[in-house]
Amino acid sequence: MKKAFIGIFLLCTMFSHAQTNPVITSWIHNPDTFLVANRGYDNIPSNIIKEQYSSTDVYISCFCIPGYSIGPWSNPNVAENQNFVYKITLTPQKNTGTPTAIGLGHIGVLTNGVSIFNANDAQFVNTIWSRNGYYFEYPSFDNCLGHAQQQGEYHHHVSPKCLYDQTDSTHHSPIIGFMFDGFPVYGAYGYADTSSTGGSIKRMNSSYRLRTDTTRTTNPWGGVASPAGPAVSSTYPMGCLLWDWEYVPGLGDLDSANGRWCRTPEYPNGTYAYFMTLDSTLAPAYPYTSAGAYYGVVQPGNIGVGPPPDTSGHNTINVPTTVYGDTTGASDGVAAIQQIAFRVVPNPTGAYVYIYMDYNSLNNVTGRLYDEKGSLIKEIGYMQPTIAYTIDMTQYPTGIYFLHVGNGAKEVVKKIVKSE
Repeated sequence: MKKAFIGIFLLCTMFSHAQTNPVITSWIHNPDTFLVANRGYDNIPSNIIKEQYSSTDVYISCFCIPGYSIGPWSNPNVAENQNFVYKITLTPQKNTGTPTAIGLGHIGVLTNGVSIFNANDAQFVNTIWSRNGYYFEYPSFDNCLGHAQQQGEYHHHVSPKCLYDQTDSTHHSPIIGFMFDGFPVYGAYGYADTSSTGGSIKRMNSSYRLRTDTTRTTNPWGGVASPAGPAVSSTYPMGCLLWDWEYVPGLGDLDSANGRWCRTPEYPNGTYAYFMTLDSTLAPAYPYTSAGAYYGVVQPGNIGVGPPPDTSGHNTINVPTTVYGDTTGASDGVAAIQQIAFRVVPNPTGAYVYIYMDYNSLNNVTGRLYDEKGSLIKEIGYMQPTIAYTIDMTQYPTGIYFLHVGNGAKEVVKKIVKSE
């Protein structure tokens, strides 16, 4: 009886936590269990495809396609399914050690599963002068101020105007995403008083300003720039390069990362929060999303830019999780379906085999690989929907193998052929 009580207590505690923690409750879900409707660009399922949470983290599965209409954009890139699994901590912590620089590629994720990028467009002038993506890439932005990069990742360098009402200056902006240190990202408006959960609302002002230099011989920290930047001209006007801007502590409402510690509707006891900044005309205001370094501790698995295929943003879940539903906080219908569904490719294989768990499959199942004699040779625990798993078959002789995937009550078996 005591064990049953403890189990019920833990279940209720976890369920209650799911109902109150904004890291769990703020996402925009695709309500279609079978992903046949609610599709966005190029008929790709939109928003959050699956949300799962453990006692420490939330795992967000998304294709990086929003529910609102996107495109066209003038660059030749096409938005494609990214099949991301992002990991966001439930308990973000201030980084008291060496800060993690906010680099290229995705630095956070919007509540609809679309990537957040910083101001840098990953191109340089005179070797070291980073270009401002808003200035140089604006012509390729669509009506929602987003576009796709070379690998098809749709993203926003600036405030996503189609995600929330940027004209509403009378209410605190909603949470529109999370940075990869786990702290929330809000729209442009917050409480004027950082210690209050009420009172007047104001547009959050960045503490960056445009430098008044007529030459680009120094960097924003006062050091000599070597090499110097291009001459200020109609080709390279002030503001088009990141070093044209300087951070002045206390100039605006926000710090160098474009955030502050404050109270918000979702965090009445206070939290560090990033803000997407706009100017008085509601145009994006530098640094737009975030800059410098993350305020908090960044977990591995989400960040890092490398040659394609880039593995960042493709986390594997190796702990028990609960599937979060659109409105109930419990099951989203998967448990009622009671199915275990996955693909094994290529099959036959001479090297590696990849297991793709279906979006509607049960979570927390175990995979066991047996040889022809019935000997267990590999086990994969806590297999989750939307996650891909790899088995290295090069270490095994040619022959027939059997992959059992189940949870004790239900099991699916598929034959794998190891060829020469």
